Amino acid sequence: MPEADDKQAKSFHTDRPQETPGFFLKGCGALDWGMQNRLSRIFDPDSGRTVMLAVDHGYFQGPTTGLERIDLDIVPLLGWADTLMCTRGILRSVIPPTFAKGVVLRASGGPSILKELSDEHLAMSIEEAVRLDAAALAVQVFIGGEHESRSIRNMTRLVDAGNRHGIPTLAVTAVGRELTRDAKYMRLAVRICAELGATYVKTYFVPEDFETVTASCPVPIVIAGGKKQPELDALRMASLAIRQGASGVDMGRNIFQSEHPAAMIRAVRAVVHENASPEEAYDLYRDLREES
Repeated sequence: MPEADDKQAKSFHTDRPQETPGFFLKGCGALDWGMQNRLSRIFDPDSGRTVMLAVDHGYFQGPTTGLERIDLDIVPLLGWADTLMCTRGILRSVIPPTFAKGVVLRASGGPSILKELSDEHLAMSIEEAVRLDAAALAVQVFIGGEHESRSIRNMTRLVDAGNRHGIPTLAVTAVGRELTRDAKYMRLAVRICAELGATYVKTYFVPEDFETVTASCPVPIVIAGGKKQPELDALRMASLAIRQGASGVDMGRNIFQSEHPAAMIRAVRAVVHENASPEEAYDLYRDLREES
């Protein structure tokens, strides 16, 4: 193994976007037709971006606020999502089979919020993913966590299985309470996932130097929405991330815990796909809220 380099990386060339020959998503031009087709059901080919609606929280914390009744609270929002991130149980039991956009299935799991969350394993087979026509499979990766090696092994096994069957792998970077959530850590986490084969990566937005995170990652990055924020703050976060190279957002609580979820997801879409400013999108949110 080469010795670790203790020098600070600095040549990110953030002013020169990575070229995307052969396909509209960076790092995906050499993928098979099936992989590219599935990615086109996640990312809008016109904007190259995505609004993922994340409702998979129940796989470790049970009925979450805003997700008590997915049939009543989430299904009406599906028309404004580019893709849905959920578990196979929710997909089968609640999501209408007429939903024609991409579905990203949570493929890892194990412990609940009562236990050590980094101790996850793969929780579904690739045959199940094919059976459910998944557009991608999501796996949690705990860089720096107690079970880091196991989670990386989970991801590489999923990458291998996905490559055999033409299904992309979404690596979801997790940040433990003891880890510093800064650009240096995010660069480390997302780059490791990309180097080991993840098709795209979900990570947290950091306000300083996030463009170095996206520039140093050779595959698309979508940001996690994180905890519920005031609507304008969430829209500002999404806008900053997009301007600094993110290929979309994977929002859950900042949409379904909003006072008006339908208005909020449409405001997020305005930021992601139409380059609306946070203020413009918030005005749209308020207008839609009043109409409802």
